[in-house]
Amino acid sequence: PHQSGLVPAYSAESDSEDEGAEKDEKEGRLTDWVKLTIIDGLSLLCQTGKRLEHAFIKLDLKDKALTDIVAISSYIHIRFLDLSNNYISDLSPLAPMTHLLWLKVDTNSVTSLKGQPLAEFTFLQWLSVASNQLVDIEGLVGPSLETLILSGNSIQKISGLQSADFANLVILELRANQLETTSGFDLPNLRKLYLAQNFIKRLEGLEKLERLITLHLRDNQLETLEGLCSEMKSLQYLNIRGNAIAEGDALRSLRLLTNSLKTLVIAENPIVDTLIYRPSILILLPQLERIDKEIITLKERTEARRAIRDDRAESATHTSL
Repeated sequence: PHQSGLVPAYSAESDSEDEGAEKDEKEGRLTDWVKLTIIDGLSLLCQTGKRLEHAFIKLDLKDKALTDIVAISSYIHIRFLDLSNNYISDLSPLAPMTHLLWLKVDTNSVTSLKGQPLAEFTFLQWLSVASNQLVDIEGLVGPSLETLILSGNSIQKISGLQSADFANLVILELRANQLETTSGFDLPNLRKLYLAQNFIKRLEGLEKLERLITLHLRDNQLETLEGLCSEMKSLQYLNIRGNAIAEGDALRSLRLLTNSLKTLVIAENPIVDTLIYRPSILILLPQLERIDKEIITLKERTEARRAIRDDRAESATHTSL
């Protein structure tokens, strides 16, 4: 017969206590794991500015399956932070890290920059939020930013990129988004702009990019280069490979870059298969040093100069008549 007291009676309260203890134990183990992960990712010991006080200023937490980053908010001296390849959607715990100079948040779940603590990072010079879920750049600020990488998102339109807010920005990458136009870049100090693998059909607003040296437009949908302008007086490298340029007339706007352009990449456009395009381009841009991967030969340059002289002579004859 059953003897009372040898087997504890079942009760919902005791079950709940067991579950609570198990949950606390799991959370404790998780907290310990996060602490150890953070400690393992710390490096680069530097002085903090307070006499002999030192702190780690670099933290690498990429590929850690993190969903939140609350645990790192107390590491206020961090200057270089890599959070790539996690599941992070909220960057607000980073707000106390006002010393940040370099921040990489690639391949996470950030859907918006609005409400994120970017305004707190007054010293941030390098920022990459590539391969997230951004559809716009609302909330983006960066008074000290020099490099900004937003490739691999779903951004459809550029607005708010003004020189007053991004005076130091020199490199901007927006590859593999959903842009249809180049409008929206009011960045006179920008030097390099990468817009490959979008859906760009129109070149607009480029007159504000006065110091731009590199413009990368590979794999878009351009049928013409109308929109290039003389204000782009610093442009040396133009990549329009893999677009839809089919006729020589579509290249006429290249004349406006005569004083600066040194390299033109035009391969994988229909015009390459229908025209002897190198001589035509050299007549428009006799100062070019390279078309695609090929350096301009002395023979090509001589023939282009001869064609230009003949064209001018013919024009003068018609004018006198």
